[in-house]
Amino acid sequence: MSGFGPPGGNPFEGFPLFGDLARMFAGQGPVNWDVARQMAMWIATEGKPQGNVEPMERIRLEELARVADLHVSDATGLSTSISGGVLSVLPVSRGDWALHSLESYRPVLERLATALARSEESAEAGSGLGDLGAEFSADPMSGLMGNLGKVIRPVMLGLQSGVMLGHLARDSFGQYDLPLPRRPADQLLLIPANIDAFASEWGLETDDLRMLVCVSEITHHAVLGRPHVRARLLALLDDYVSRFQVDPDAVEASFSDIDLSDPGAVQKALGRPETLLGIVQSPEQEVLRQRIENLLTAVAGYVDHVLDSVGHGLIGSYERIMEAVRRRRAEASDGERFAARLIGLEIGRAQFERGSTFVRGVVERAGDEGLRRLWHSERELPTAAELDAPGLWLARIDLPDD
Repeated sequence: MSGFGPPGGNPFEGFPLFGDLARMFAGQGPVNWDVARQMAMWIATEGKPQGNVEPMERIRLEELARVADLHVSDATGLSTSISGGVLSVLPVSRGDWALHSLESYRPVLERLATALARSEESAEAGSGLGDLGAEFSADPMSGLMGNLGKVIRPVMLGLQSGVMLGHLARDSFGQYDLPLPRRPADQLLLIPANIDAFASEWGLETDDLRMLVCVSEITHHAVLGRPHVRARLLALLDDYVSRFQVDPDAVEASFSDIDLSDPGAVQKALGRPETLLGIVQSPEQEVLRQRIENLLTAVAGYVDHVLDSVGHGLIGSYERIMEAVRRRRAEASDGERFAARLIGLEIGRAQFERGSTFVRGVVERAGDEGLRRLWHSERELPTAAELDAPGLWLARIDLPDD
């Protein structure tokens, strides 16, 4: 596992993280977005200048996406557009992807921050500590030392958010490697540098891999763009992050163990969001995590089925590419591990295999037309038991509504 951040360099050059504490900690919202953007960009680019995607690269990806769009529409019967307009792709650099994605993930991260603040206030009320806000306004340093968790958490959430998005930017092919619905739009972000690097590493045809990524991204977009699927997943994620609890003593204890003069120790600490933020998972969150996983398992299995349906006739080296992609799924990236800890999103090889088994079972019993019913309405979304017994799912959805 790589460290959380590239070796060397200073992500806060020109930004007074430790030089101007009063300005850093005073007058913030629940997340320090300046810190988040700076950290995300530094990790995504490894502290190096980044260039724009070449115009010819953009044109080629747009051509591939148009072909993929037609095949996905035909294979799924779903609209690939959320707005009713024309779906397009936007090839971007790693840094631009990180900044775009940080804005898209902002609602769930702010929800997390609000939940942590509320939990901490409840803990303070129960302990009789009272409101230290006035004390902090008069003397920021006194407030910092007297109420470390409340004061530093927006900065730490900014750091953690930036770390997560920076690492996702270094590994993702598109915007649905982490299947979190974004703000409704019909423009898909792709990272050609990551796609081409993977193709080179595995000796794959670059255009073949790009086509596969386009098919995968567009299928994800079509499914997660269904209003009831989007609403269900966002509601589960919102409920999950809102149930984190705070250990008032954990933040101060975690900082007491960090040698701020040791960059390696700081990087290691940044890889422990639950410890550094003082958050504790509640029992209810495990139930919610399972529900999130069940929904994403169905999505993953369906997307792989569409890839198989379309890919064999569209991509000459399809089998070789899918073997490489399956190996890629075998181990979560740093960004994916971070997202699993912080917002409850986790999808790996086990979920893909379980989802694929469910989909094959449906197709064997009811064909592709039966499978298309999967996304008709919220009623058709499978339960945990039905994912392991597709015949039960088909039997239930065939029952008349009460």
